[in-house]
Amino acid sequence: MNGYLPSATAEGREIDFLILALALVSCAVLALVFALIFLYMVRYRAESDIYRGAPGRKTWRFEISWTVATLAVFFVLFVWGGDLYVRLFQPPADALQIYVVGKQWMWKVEHQGGQREINALHIPINRPIQLVMTSEDVIHDFSVPAFRIKHDVLPGRYESLWFRIETPGTFQLFCTQLCGVGHYSMTGDVIAMTQPEFETWLSGGAAPGAREDMAAAGKALFTTHGCSGCHGEGGVGGTPATTGVSAPVLAGLFGRSVKLRTGATMTADENFIRDCILTPDKTPIAGYPPIMPSFLGQIGEEDVLRLIAYIKSLRSRSRT
Repeated sequence: MNGYLPSATAEGREIDFLILALALVSCAVLALVFALIFLYMVRYRAESDIYRGAPGRKTWRFEISWTVATLAVFFVLFVWGGDLYVRLFQPPADALQIYVVGKQWMWKVEHQGGQREINALHIPINRPIQLVMTSEDVIHDFSVPAFRIKHDVLPGRYESLWFRIETPGTFQLFCTQLCGVGHYSMTGDVIAMTQPEFETWLSGGAAPGAREDMAAAGKALFTTHGCSGCHGEGGVGGTPATTGVSAPVLAGLFGRSVKLRTGATMTADENFIRDCILTPDKTPIAGYPPIMPSFLGQIGEEDVLRLIAYIKSLRSRSRT
């Protein structure tokens, strides 16, 4: 054992190279500084008769060269790291979305087709995977060392990260944020498999009767909780003539810019829709009366994710 865990993703290897570059440059600067300290200790010792006059005229070129050279090197590393950070948080448009909910002390996973897992995550290789994550209780941290990913999972909002695995295998998943007495047991496995194997797993990856398409489950919740009474069947919007109230159109909402009554503009992403469902007073939409009820405490995080999946599916249908 050499103590090095190989990265299973291309992005992880780039992170390794960046850290190695930072370490090498830092060690080079440290070595140079200590070498100069040792040189001056010997050269300018008390009994040395070396000339010590006019230090400003003798050293300014060296000081400027040293400062500019180190600034340039570290600026290159800064740009590299900034570019990598931005790319790591901009998932490709064709990324496969999987929803993750952290809860003391387990990871609950749900796929678009309704397949559910506890402390396990099955994914295909050679395909970008986007995780949309939230917590039901306290702060957790989703970490897979082999992918070089580590991201806080926060209650009350959605966090997102993405990765692409190149080789099949089983990789350990940890919570790396102390979250209570059972923190040590909040572990799991990420199982990467070929696309045909993944399709096979999807077809039988849930207990009988436990699987239902997330959008379909969201549609049922949309009706059960009375959302269609104001927003209309299929989220077509409500008017006093059709539903008795004026309510926004939900078909095509996801990803659009929405103007609030405060004059601010927001993008209708997962966090925005979640706030509209649970805390509508935070997102009053311009042009509509503030009559949207709060479902905070009535709908769990998993059901909120299903409602969001349904609203996102309305976007797809509205564009076909």
